[in-house]
Amino acid sequence: MKRLLIPAALLLAASPALAQDKMTVLLDWFVNPDHGPIIIAEENGYFADAGLEVEVIPPADPSAPPRLVAAGQADLAVSYQPQLHLQIHEGLPLKRVGTLVATPLNCLLVLADGPIDTPADLKGRKVGFSVGGVEEAVLSTVLGKHGVASDDVEMINVNFSLSPALMSGQVDAVIGAFRNFELNQMEIEGVEGRCFYIEEEGVPSYDELIYVANPDRMDADRIARFLEATERATQFIVNHPEESWEIFAATSAELQDELNEKAWMDTLPRLALRPAAFDAGRYARFEAFLKDNGMIDSLNPVEAISIDVTAQ
Repeated sequence: MKRLLIPAALLLAASPALAQDKMTVLLDWFVNPDHGPIIIAEENGYFADAGLEVEVIPPADPSAPPRLVAAGQADLAVSYQPQLHLQIHEGLPLKRVGTLVATPLNCLLVLADGPIDTPADLKGRKVGFSVGGVEEAVLSTVLGKHGVASDDVEMINVNFSLSPALMSGQVDAVIGAFRNFELNQMEIEGVEGRCFYIEEEGVPSYDELIYVANPDRMDADRIARFLEATERATQFIVNHPEESWEIFAATSAELQDELNEKAWMDTLPRLALRPAAFDAGRYARFEAFLKDNGMIDSLNPVEAISIDVTAQ
């Protein structure tokens, strides 16, 4: 009997492809440069290399993703460290499992050529905001450092029209503006803005964007592989900023404008180079900050806030 020799390539072609583990990731907002590592990990095949098939979903309601993850309707949500502290105190089963943007993006934004030289000049003036709660505590801390009480300013909810409200003169400053977006948006429109960086004004530093999961439902191995893939993507972005921008922008016509390109470059130094790494002191300090400002009634240990999926 003759032996039939079949080329190895044909054997591989005939073999079924290995099944990828599926994950659903809910974003905090529509796709933007803050999400660069997630998009690049998909486009460069890093998720596939990690044996993952990742579905990335922008939210219809930006407040919903953490609650959907808590309810077991998604594996991960991109959220915010300050909100996570509050959500855990509300009883939501959530923990931080990784970091996307490792510095605050929030700032107190004013007109560069306006009447506000320091936060002390805001006494008797109007400050716009989008979301109450933590923003009020942040503003109170910044003002307090300059001898201004919260009652000395008028808070106005401008919804998400932060820079338009400032440029139109509706308010004298806005809190909650992202330094990588609103500053660039104003510059493009011919109005120069200036940020007071909250971490330089008495507010403890924190992770702006984090990944949260339900610790009772999560698959730690899949999440660890997800973080490894986004770490590879972040390294690629940092090493190849222009090429990575082209890859990112090519995924949607809506991203191909001057604002997103400027924001891309301003976001790069703020991405978490080690998404799985955890700074316990940073979370303990922010927990204490919230309690000192009356946002929470008790202090949770850091073990109740974050979990190391790489050790599971």
